[in-house]
Amino acid sequence: MGRARLRDKVAIITGAGQGIGEGIANVFADEGAKIVVATRTEKNGKETVDQIKAAGGEAMLIVTDVGDANSGEEIIATAISEYGQIDVMVHNAASFLMGAIEDYTEEDMETSFSVNLKACIRLSAACIPHFKKQKKGRLLFTSSVTGPRVAYPGLSYYAATKSGVNGFIRNAALELARDGITVNGVEPGYIRTAAMELLTDEAGIKKMEYYIPVGHLGHVNDIAYTMLFLASEEASYITGQTVVVDGGSTLPESPICMDEINNPKSTHE
Repeated sequence: MGRARLRDKVAIITGAGQGIGEGIANVFADEGAKIVVATRTEKNGKETVDQIKAAGGEAMLIVTDVGDANSGEEIIATAISEYGQIDVMVHNAASFLMGAIEDYTEEDMETSFSVNLKACIRLSAACIPHFKKQKKGRLLFTSSVTGPRVAYPGLSYYAATKSGVNGFIRNAALELARDGITVNGVEPGYIRTAAMELLTDEAGIKKMEYYIPVGHLGHVNDIAYTMLFLASEEASYITGQTVVVDGGSTLPESPICMDEINNPKSTHE
């Protein structure tokens, strides 16, 4: 076990069946939290729950699509029924659709906005009455560097929703500050996940790593431990903020900068 920074806490984590969400669930459980795994794919969610239980933690599974209008209230109600409280809500599930702006469909746009942005509001709205009653709570969101800080062709829907997530974080933090509720997020850069490995091969990953200042992709635990800090009492005076976890990838003004770093010209004859 870790330092038990979340002992006796109950944490809901959406999209916890794989990737970053799975990492957050395992780290939080290792720190003593009871975990509500909320995910669309039952097989993946069960694997996360089984991992947590095998390590001596406690977890339950809710199979749900956070893009559905009623999912927020259903997740919170189920968690309260099972554990009697909620202390941390992490909305990590995301829709990652690529496509040219002019090729969008209403269905694509609705999926992106419902899963990535509307679910932030639905889940928060369902949590807030419980948080206000206990005079404390943590709302946490997985945002992205794409949208708030950088751009990528074909990700206009995704970028728009993640920019919206950051706006929601700031406004919700101000609205809820006097209720003992903090609202924060993490902006991941390139993180090595199973989904990432499906999009490219090792040669593609090496190419990405060339342009990341620290020289490698991030691990899911790089995000999970940042979330852990924001969920802990150590971060009680932080609200309305997002933390960039990207290995420095948003720092270079241009890829040319990284060419200079990786292949420095000698100043000696």
